[in-house]
Amino acid sequence: MSKDYRRIAEGILQGIGGKENLVQAAHCVTRLRLVLKDEGKVDADKLQKVELVKGHFTNAGVFQIVIGPNEVEKVYKEFVELAGVETATVSDVKEVGAKKLNPFQRLIKTFSDVFMPILPAIITAGLLMGINNLIGAEGLFIEDKSLLEAYPDLQGLWDLINTMANTAFVFLPAIVGWSAAKRFGGSEILGIVLGLLLVHPDLLNAWNYGKAAAGIEGEIPYFDILGLFQIEKVGYQGQILPVFVAAYVLSVVEKWLKKRVPNAIQLLVVPITTIVITGGLALAVIGPVTRHLGDLLTQGIVMIYDAAPAVGALLFGSLYAPLVITGMHHMFIAVDLQLITQNGGTFIWPMIALSNIAQGSAALAMFWVAKNANEKSMASTSALSAYFGITEPAMFGVNLRHKFPFYAALTGSALGAVFISLNGVLAPAIGVGGLPAFISIMVQHIPMFLVGMAIVLIVPFVLTILFHHIGKKRTQKSPA
Repeated sequence: MSKDYRRIAEGILQGIGGKENLVQAAHCVTRLRLVLKDEGKVDADKLQKVELVKGHFTNAGVFQIVIGPNEVEKVYKEFVELAGVETATVSDVKEVGAKKLNPFQRLIKTFSDVFMPILPAIITAGLLMGINNLIGAEGLFIEDKSLLEAYPDLQGLWDLINTMANTAFVFLPAIVGWSAAKRFGGSEILGIVLGLLLVHPDLLNAWNYGKAAAGIEGEIPYFDILGLFQIEKVGYQGQILPVFVAAYVLSVVEKWLKKRVPNAIQLLVVPITTIVITGGLALAVIGPVTRHLGDLLTQGIVMIYDAAPAVGALLFGSLYAPLVITGMHHMFIAVDLQLITQNGGTFIWPMIALSNIAQGSAALAMFWVAKNANEKSMASTSALSAYFGITEPAMFGVNLRHKFPFYAALTGSALGAVFISLNGVLAPAIGVGGLPAFISIMVQHIPMFLVGMAIVLIVPFVLTILFHHIGKKRTQKSPA
């Protein structure tokens, strides 16, 4: 049955205190993102009763209403027409909402703004890499053989997929350079050029830098600048921090020049000056310093993980979903990529995938116990969404509303995270954080990851049903 999106938009507008309380409106994949004059005027009960509204929360100064994929666009179209406001982008809304944030929240928001646009490229690369790993895994499908060995005709396809999978990681600084320059207000094309500079083939491959620095293989080449000083000819393939900081510097330099260079010669002067200054700083100062900081960060995380994997996993599995509410989870993308670059795999992303599945399992259990048709519909669609990596509908529309499913999901997530951490499960890339996640796990770790998946499928489901029945019995026993 088709939905009355006009009526839904009217209900939302009334729930937020009317169009007089609305400053700006945008939408993402699953949520309406609103800047309100006074969030105290929001009628939470009225808002929650609106069809399709699965929950609401405030993050980074923006009031967000969870609707769900596809339908959010239809609701948004009617909403802006009724409210009489201009359509806006998520970036526009975030910029207005950012004025309410403290410095730490602004840092988290900056990471989110830079990494969210490039996530599809990273996930696509991760999935393709996972498919290639399955094709090349020895003994996974055929005893003592890989599919490549059994069917040599697959070699060409394997090579092609491998090239596609590696592209996003090999040229990751260019992708980040584009997104970061856009976020910091610089020229996006110069951000790409800066990122490509950091992975130029004339520079020593970042993966061989360690061997040269340790004297194991070859020597570190240098640019000799007029006999005054030397700059290492070292690339930063797969690294995040160098290009992230360099793109910020590029944007500052470019904006400074544009204010001072006459319009008639800007095209001639600004781009070349910006690239020469920023490129030199990136190779001479920013790259070496941020690489060292990235190494320290990675070593620190790995050291903690090695010292107490069960404790770290227990905390991460329990806290990741609450971090999603605050938006802090976006920072883990950078940490994952740093771990993959330096250690060849990340132990964080597999735990994130299990956390998403756990939220879906708790929502699925609510579908099982719910009596109301609308609640059943919301729980089933939200569970399916979470099983494919989008957890907001399940978290805000089902689990947090009833509380006990959310706690059940956190319990299952923590247990699953502890199990896979104790078994050393790693992912060589970031994939879809749900049921398809096993594709992006290192082949030798897939069996243990599947056991972890079984834990987060079963435990939250069973606990949610138990909590529901316990709560139901207490309600029946309580005096009228």
